[in-house]
Amino acid sequence: MLKMPFCQVSFSWHGWVTLLAVILTTTVAAHADRTLPNGPPADSPHPLKVFVLAGQSNMQGHAHVRTFDAMTLDPTTAPILKEMRNADGTPLVCERVWISSIGSSEAEQVGPLTVGYGAQERGPKIGPEFTFGIYTEQLLGEPILIIKTAWGGKSLHTDFRPPGAGPYKFSEAQLKEFEKQGKDIEAIRAERATASGHHYRLMCDHVKMVLANIERVVPGYDSERGHELSGFVWFQGWNDMVDRSVYPDRSDPGGYGEYSSLLAQFIRDVRKDLSAPKLPFLIGVMGVGGPIDQYSPEQQRYQGVHRNFRTAMTAPAALPEFAGTVVAVPTAKYWDMEVVALRARESSIQPRVAAINEEVKDGRQSRAEGKAALDQLYAETFDARELVVLKESTSNADFHYMGSAKIIGQIGKAFAEALVELVARHDRD
Repeated sequence: MLKMPFCQVSFSWHGWVTLLAVILTTTVAAHADRTLPNGPPADSPHPLKVFVLAGQSNMQGHAHVRTFDAMTLDPTTAPILKEMRNADGTPLVCERVWISSIGSSEAEQVGPLTVGYGAQERGPKIGPEFTFGIYTEQLLGEPILIIKTAWGGKSLHTDFRPPGAGPYKFSEAQLKEFEKQGKDIEAIRAERATASGHHYRLMCDHVKMVLANIERVVPGYDSERGHELSGFVWFQGWNDMVDRSVYPDRSDPGGYGEYSSLLAQFIRDVRKDLSAPKLPFLIGVMGVGGPIDQYSPEQQRYQGVHRNFRTAMTAPAALPEFAGTVVAVPTAKYWDMEVVALRARESSIQPRVAAINEEVKDGRQSRAEGKAALDQLYAETFDARELVVLKESTSNADFHYMGSAKIIGQIGKAFAEALVELVARHDRD
């Protein structure tokens, strides 16, 4: 993406957005007001189905609502956007999906599911919860409650460490490195002991607290029909994937074996601590970077690490003890490869962009002349549609799935479809 330092020209895209206004609004205008079916939970003869969504920053979600419009430019995601908005373009407020969320903002967020339950900073944003809730309600045909617990920058090896895994133990290599650096090893051990499992406990405590007083979150909740903990979605991994001190052999096949073991224990402990021994469990497999076989030359050095980590995340679903109750859902397939291609083309004009900015900085061009030159350069390099995809479809870093509603919307939908299938199998059994 183009990065402009201080005193350089800022490039305006309003002209291109205006040119595409009809394209971006036609789909919305063609449909009546979009709300989910009315009715309190009492309309359903079944217990209220409850789903827990947990993880770190990508479960929080960093897709800004301003990236919604670009979804209309892809025939795959345009239909998903129809379910996410009303006819006037405003975000859908679900009438039969409720959510309690902690970790994405400073205080608990409670209410009908809509946008704004993603990471709070510089929002409003969405995470997978938005389309997960929309499609889960549609597929089940009944009201649901989502309990979301997600904190940025948290690991499974420490922060979400399951109690059955025992306390975190530093390796000899780590201890030697601490000693070499002159660090207080006992203080480090004490700090790690305090952090180990802390967010696992916060997660379980919050789920239990919400379930003990569902009326606080779900208006009209029928306590006689009760509730059922129906599914769990785990979407985490970045902090473990990049931690070479914990996983020193991560570039080798099996280098993340400890993550697989921890995740399997996490599933066992969650089921035990939430009193749901066969709780359907979905693992959202880290897919940052997209399909590995399509990595660019610059990405090649990450192939082994990414492949090994994805394999480790998937592994628990293949264990015999979890047969039919745990599923791993890859997310790499939803990476926006068009943005990748457009960014590569943009990099080819960076020398000319830098030259124009330098001319503005030293006074050889006015700011208006520099802006006009950049406009012309981008118009020569991209068509109007491509400019919208390049500049309007992303809002955050790649490790946050580009902050793209197109990507996160597809991921939430995929989670819903896979978990509802597990729920149906669980109900039949």
